[in-house]
Amino acid sequence: MNKSELIEHIAKQADISKAAATRALEALIGGVKSTLKKNNSVSLVGFGTFSVSKRAARSGRNPRTGATIKIKAAKVPKFRPGKALKDAVN
Repeated sequence: MNKSELIEHIAKQADISKAAATRALEALIGGVKSTLKKNNSVSLVGFGTFSVSKRAARSGRNPRTGATIKIKAAKVPKFRPGKALKDAVN
């Protein structure tokens, strides 16, 4: 399912217009992004938790040349599914 299909699904399930569903989805995504930017986590009970994890600097290889390169440390978003989501999938 892509973003436009998700918007269509939200509009149909909530009985709202596609424009309103688009605004709602954009607001959700924006809220999650801004919270993660502040190094906080977002917990949606029954769905899961979005959090920020730190990845240490490391060395890697350029696959084309085989040369060793340094990969900088980074903060990466993570998602940990909740029990209800896991149960729904299994």
